[in-house]
Amino acid sequence: MGKLFGTNGIRGIFSEELSLEFISDIVSSIATYFKKGPILVGYDGRDSSPLIAKVVCSTINYCGFDCNLAGLVPTPALEYATKALGYSGGIMITASHNPPQYNGLKPAAKDGVEISREDESVIEDIYFNKKWIKNSKKFGNTQTESRAICAYLDGIKSQVNASKIKSKKFKVALDLGNGAQAVAAPDLCKELGCTVFLINEKVDGKFPGRGSEPTPSNLQKLSKKIMEKKADFGVAFDGDGDRSIFCDNHGEILTGDKSALLLANYLLKKNPKSKIVTCLNSSSVIETIASKTKSKVIRTKVGSVEVSRRMIPEKALVGFEENGGFMYGKHNQVRDGSMTLALVLDLIADSGKTVSEEMSALPPSYTTKDKVSCSKKEAAKIISQLKEEHKNYDTTDGIKLIFDERNWIMVRPSGTEPIARIYAEADSEEKLGNLMSKYTKKVNSILDR
Repeated sequence: MGKLFGTNGIRGIFSEELSLEFISDIVSSIATYFKKGPILVGYDGRDSSPLIAKVVCSTINYCGFDCNLAGLVPTPALEYATKALGYSGGIMITASHNPPQYNGLKPAAKDGVEISREDESVIEDIYFNKKWIKNSKKFGNTQTESRAICAYLDGIKSQVNASKIKSKKFKVALDLGNGAQAVAAPDLCKELGCTVFLINEKVDGKFPGRGSEPTPSNLQKLSKKIMEKKADFGVAFDGDGDRSIFCDNHGEILTGDKSALLLANYLLKKNPKSKIVTCLNSSSVIETIASKTKSKVIRTKVGSVEVSRRMIPEKALVGFEENGGFMYGKHNQVRDGSMTLALVLDLIADSGKTVSEEMSALPPSYTTKDKVSCSKKEAAKIISQLKEEHKNYDTTDGIKLIFDERNWIMVRPSGTEPIARIYAEADSEEKLGNLMSKYTKKVNSILDR
């Protein structure tokens, strides 16, 4: 991980780590890296986002480049529009699922995919050495980009059987989490002929409805709405709309892993001998599913950048994270909540079965996760102690203790918050509970020493 970039972009508390001076300097560095304009700028619904956008656009103009402001958009819409509308790069102002006081910056390359770890290092080098581009001729201009959402939704619809979906007249419940997908996902559903039931649909940077991250504990309203309205399924988005957590037609909440397995199974049947890229902390069931179509699974470190950037040279069909971040290579190699929503509609339109019926046909998957508050130094202490106590482990990213193919524990420091995350998979619900309980206690006992 870089000094400034975390797992997913640059984040910090606005007016503290993320001061206006820092924003100006780091955007000068990003613009210098891009080398030319025009650059597309968008932002999520956080209270500080419009103000930061002014600094971002002014800084780009000061560097001599033109930029266009897309305004309030989901992150995947900004990324797709950067590619589809021919920009030299994009900058998304967002802190994803972090609390309201945070904000951040996420650069996208001209191919519409977040920049690589190597390019993050280039930007950090420019920043720390103040190697900013010097404009000696003229300032750039800022104009409005009004086509971003339309281009995004048209791109999504082109990847599914829109006419078949329309003919089914599905009912879908959307928990928009007061976030950026409020300006895209409801329109997508309506354009695909769906009746839509909305929860937390008002964009609000304080995320008063359920917080900015969808979790099993805060999606009860979505489950209830599905049952009340007899909806075909429901979906909840995070703050910037790149991740999605689904509920089936019975209101049962699916983990990000489970919905990814559901879609991977569907897409691989249609495209055998494909490649799937996923992180070390995703369910091992994906290997079982992939083997049925002679497809290949490639594992990476945790982080959407790791998955996205690996997908491109591998020409992977699917990429995913266990947190609800699903990537469809034929559309764009980035996490995309609305693209994932459209693929679920495509799946049930094609099969004629419910989400629940489709899920029951998959191999069982038992995964869970938790977190503990700790500094990076404390996280290193946890990893060091676990290495001493175990023989079979992988330290590619944090530490993954491997008991066998279907039973493991993984601990890694977050790249966006002062916490360590604990992930687990087991071959039964009972084993999973015991495994997680044992290692959560162990981690806490190491921290108490």
